[in-house]
Amino acid sequence: MLDNMEFYLDVENIYLIANWGVVPFWLLLIFAPDSKLTKFFVYSVVTPLLLSTAYIFIGYKIYLEGEIFGAFGLYNGLEDLYAVFSNENFLLIFWLHFLSISLFVGSWIARDSLRYSVPKIILVISLTITYFSGPVGILIYWFFRIFFAKKISLNE
Repeated sequence: MLDNMEFYLDVENIYLIANWGVVPFWLLLIFAPDSKLTKFFVYSVVTPLLLSTAYIFIGYKIYLEGEIFGAFGLYNGLEDLYAVFSNENFLLIFWLHFLSISLFVGSWIARDSLRYSVPKIILVISLTITYFSGPVGILIYWFFRIFFAKKISLNE
């Protein structure tokens, strides 16, 4: 049975499933940040469990190929980083990493905006930018959040 699944779970299919699979979670964060559905799928362990399953599967494929230590080359310079990313499995595992972290940050933004009653338009703008370029989105949200939280906190 695992062999049959492995036939369908090639790098391209996992990429497409993960890439399109996170979109409903982002839409839940944007349009229904306080709903039970969002709390179950996005704020709980469900989403990290799904993405980490794909992450572990790709890591297992890298292990089977005998290239498990190939990722250490990314610390040697841009040329070696380029070489690491030329392997589809390593590229996909880093993309899954990015999707997971940015969705985590997006869920924090959505919950925090509920706590401080940040207007929906600021939430939508911040989440959209976070989806496309994580760190910039959280910086923009943090800047607006100062006005609603009425404090500057660097360690929250």
